[in-house]
Amino acid sequence: MSDLVSENLNMVFTSPKGETVHAIQNLNFVLKKGELLTVLGPSGCGKTTLLNITAGFLRPTSGKITLGGKEINGPGLERGMVFQQGALFEWLTVADNVNFGLRMKKEDPKKIAEKVEEWLEIVGLQGFGNTPTYQLSGGMQQRIALARCLINDPDLILMDEPLGALDALTREKMQSLVLKIWKETGKTIVLITHSVEEALLLGQKLYVMAPRPGRLHKEYQLPFAKMGLSTDLRQIKNEKEFVKKREEILTMIWNMEEEIMGKDI
Repeated sequence: MSDLVSENLNMVFTSPKGETVHAIQNLNFVLKKGELLTVLGPSGCGKTTLLNITAGFLRPTSGKITLGGKEINGPGLERGMVFQQGALFEWLTVADNVNFGLRMKKEDPKKIAEKVEEWLEIVGLQGFGNTPTYQLSGGMQQRIALARCLINDPDLILMDEPLGALDALTREKMQSLVLKIWKETGKTIVLITHSVEEALLLGQKLYVMAPRPGRLHKEYQLPFAKMGLSTDLRQIKNEKEFVKKREEILTMIWNMEEEIMGKDI
């Protein structure tokens, strides 16, 4: 099984002032293959640090994260990353951005072209393959970033605020696209967000992290992601259970932020 497992994960930094910063403390969890996890919490709670460790960009101070029983100790092809800003090569065409990983692996050009067309259709960009990337909107560029990640067929998709820079309408469309891709590919997804609504809408499982030292404060198992596969997302937002959970988590994070501000004063 390609489960993602965190065991007693700790990450300690030294600040520019020489202070010890415990970004993550004794974090333990198991994410099953095919689950969609959203991670939420106040600023500085270790969300992005967790994602960077899982991507292999950082090595933990102690503890470990394993994927499929293998410890993560660096970047790997079995993990794909989608950033808040697409991190695209804007001077290249859409197709050349999407096929970049396959070209680096020197796969057959004909097969690459077929895969590119397939993924451009899935993300709603069919016909844009020869378009220079810089000509496209932010939402379209995030679709390119998704296709570039998924065409390499990773076991695990990591998303760091992938929709945070988009306008409200585009963000809603992209949320539906993330759910569509999750359903059609069966991929395991970890998505970091600052939006409580987004975390509730997309998370089959949701972790709320506590303020530094970052640790798991509360875990939710949610029905809304599966509902969103067949129901309009706006309708789900009006469901009584959704509103109740949203207010509960908003209050939880508000109280955390108040605690942080009190410590800083």
